[in-house]
Amino acid sequence: MSTAIPAATHLFAPLTQRSITFPNRIAVSPMCQYSSVDGFANDWHLVHLGSRAVGGAGIVFTEANAISPEGRITPGDLGIWKDEHIAPLKRITQFVRENGAVPATQLAHAGRKASMAVPWEPVHVVAPADGGWDNVVGPSAAAYGSNFATPHQMDRAAMDKAVADMTAAVHRAEAAGFLLIEIHAAHGYLLHEFLSPLSNLRTDEYGGSLANRARFPLEMVRAARAAWPQNLPLWVRVSATDWVEGGLTVDESVQFAAMLKTEGVDLVDTSSGGNDSRQQIPIGPGYQVAFAERLRREAGIATGAVGMILGAAQADQIIRTGQADVVLLAREMLRSPYWPLAAAAELKQTEIWPKQYERAAVGKPERRKALA
Repeated sequence: MSTAIPAATHLFAPLTQRSITFPNRIAVSPMCQYSSVDGFANDWHLVHLGSRAVGGAGIVFTEANAISPEGRITPGDLGIWKDEHIAPLKRITQFVRENGAVPATQLAHAGRKASMAVPWEPVHVVAPADGGWDNVVGPSAAAYGSNFATPHQMDRAAMDKAVADMTAAVHRAEAAGFLLIEIHAAHGYLLHEFLSPLSNLRTDEYGGSLANRARFPLEMVRAARAAWPQNLPLWVRVSATDWVEGGLTVDESVQFAAMLKTEGVDLVDTSSGGNDSRQQIPIGPGYQVAFAERLRREAGIATGAVGMILGAAQADQIIRTGQADVVLLAREMLRSPYWPLAAAAELKQTEIWPKQYERAAVGKPERRKALA
């Protein structure tokens, strides 16, 4: 199926990829909640994700969903490594769909940044006796930092296990009712670690040139695309640059995005950084949008923009000017779960309020009066 980029439009225009039509271009970005026990989704996840669907987002992503126990960032991460995880996830996808949004999940492996404490605790490795694990893996035996585990360098058997884990996770995602999956290849986690020369120090066919460094990430994406129904879209999140001299560059990310298009990826969710503590990121409103624009233009693939997208007019302009095809909001969605409904009112677009909340519709004063 074609992965051609669509024509520029506006924030509340539908977007069709394969058999799925997203009702608008607003996605709730994957945001870790660190609130699971043994990987299980619970009432927190239902309310957290469900409220964003009620709030009008077109796409609602779960947080990074670990494809294996050792692929978690922390012991509190969401998981999809066993069949028992399916039922509570299905409860969420059903609610999200009933409220007009497309349920999505990000499939992830933390690599060398695994077995860490939750972020509201001091940064430290969680020991097996405290619920952590000692089989942390990465492309090379190089730790992210002094407070992180030194990973075991992955051999072919370990890579084969990860591919098998990804394949099984994709099948479970389908069984759980997700209509969109995203492979996490950003923020210093396993697939980004292979892509970046700062963390991939290998001298075999998986290290050195970009073609070699991209080999294992592409194996994972290829396995996911083969396991995922062909009528459903698949995205990949990338870090376009490491923000460190000698690291992954935007030029290389353009090339990688073109490789992903060849593999049947429908959109590249374009972030940056996260793989090296020396990074110097000039953070400001929309600071990563230019990367999404460049990958879209030069690789000829649809992109998502993320990173301090705060206002309705800002988000709308990103879509209208063809910088990206989707905007993904994270912290702003934590602060304002109904951001899309407020944005629709501000931009004078149709507000799709739940019938239970219609009396509060900003742009419907006569309806509010009738229901008061």
